[in-house]
Amino acid sequence: MALDFAAGCLGGAAGVLVGHPFDTVKVRLQVQNVDRPLYRGTYHCFQSIIRQESMLGLYKGIGSPMMGLTFINAIVFGVQGNAMRKLGRDTPLNQFLAGASAGTIQCVICCPMELAKTRMQLQGTGEKKSKRKLYKNSLDCLVRIYNKEGIRGINRGMVTTLLRETPGFGVYFLAYDMWTRYLGCEPDDPYMIPKLLFAGGMSGIASWISTYPVDVIKSRLQADGVGGVHQYSGIMDCVRQSLKKEGWRVFTRGLTSTLLRAFPVNATTFATVTLFLLYMREGEECSIQDSEVQSGQLQPQTQPTSM
Repeated sequence: MALDFAAGCLGGAAGVLVGHPFDTVKVRLQVQNVDRPLYRGTYHCFQSIIRQESMLGLYKGIGSPMMGLTFINAIVFGVQGNAMRKLGRDTPLNQFLAGASAGTIQCVICCPMELAKTRMQLQGTGEKKSKRKLYKNSLDCLVRIYNKEGIRGINRGMVTTLLRETPGFGVYFLAYDMWTRYLGCEPDDPYMIPKLLFAGGMSGIASWISTYPVDVIKSRLQADGVGGVHQYSGIMDCVRQSLKKEGWRVFTRGLTSTLLRAFPVNATTFATVTLFLLYMREGEECSIQDSEVQSGQLQPQTQPTSM
């Protein structure tokens, strides 16, 4: 179990490093003012951030997901593994239920982490060197929000996070199970690793597509209040205002960068974890479950057989 946990954390860190620039672009596109848009699309957003803020601009807010990674993986490992053990049979439905339960529980860490990430990503938009930084880092961001708004403040967007993570993790685990069964991933298959990478990437894409509209609302609610101006009174008010101003296409803002991010992030996570486990268990007879990772929208997870 400890080895799987270490592998998951290592793979997760690699996934964050690869995918964070795409996540920054996604958030910028999701929350930009429709009346005065800064970016015309995904490529223009990438181009503008690099030109105006340097390459480091794409990595704003990375400290938050890095800090929360270990805790999130620990929660998901335990909950998903125990849920599968309690459910007894390895069926597609049980994979969905186990994933959904894991997604629900890890929101306790995920929501504050993504709040800090979002605020940091929006800080100094369009500036190569921010003239006035409101937050020094992700931890300072959470402390300042807590001092000003209390527990409710650092859990801003919790309901939408639950609405995204619960079905999102369920869809991911279900899709991954179906893809691995369809591709016939066997330990002695010379193409096992490419098949696992493909299965993980496609499962991540399926998960994001299934819950993306909720993610747009979550990002807007968590970004609301930056600069001291609150635009939305709640979830339904955010949905109403967004639809009224921008139409249904608002729920696809940033989707391109999200899907571009989903595949390489999951592929990187799978490669890292698989190679780590194969190296550490050299000489042992490992089943396919010993070297898999269950990997979601924004944090990767594994499903070790020891649970």
